Amino acid sequence: MVRLPSLLLASSLILLDRVTKWWASCALTLGRPRPLIGETIRLTRVHNVGGAFGILPGSGDWFVAISSMVAFVLLALLLSRRLCSPLLRVGLAVILAGAVGNLIDRIAYGFVLDFFEIRGFPVFNVADACITIGAGLVVLYILRGG
Repeated sequence: MVRLPSLLLASSLILLDRVTKWWASCALTLGRPRPLIGETIRLTRVHNVGGAFGILPGSGDWFVAISSMVAFVLLALLLSRRLCSPLLRVGLAVILAGAVGNLIDRIAYGFVLDFFEIRGFPVFNVADACITIGAGLVVLYILRGG
């Protein structure tokens, strides 16, 4: 029963990612920034054919393979009874959501749709934020002695 909340969290975040990417694809013009909070936070639709921060462009097949393996391992961990810590379970569920969200884009379109732009950071999406937040939660778990 402890597995269900983790899977519901991951599913909800995947849905949020899909809905926001759908909105961005309908409402934003590729490469044309739209100010959200002045010029500090903007909505800018970009198609990322590389990995995080656009590294290794054109390596889509590798990213599909790696993302698939990561998603499979995370799902297996979440379905196992070995994870006792709620913090670790939430962290892994959030990372799973991000990995699956971007994997769907890579398989369906050959790129990941990014659209949040904060000055000084690369353009990102909900899935990217999930991976970052989830990783932070896992690091917090480790630092707390996990």
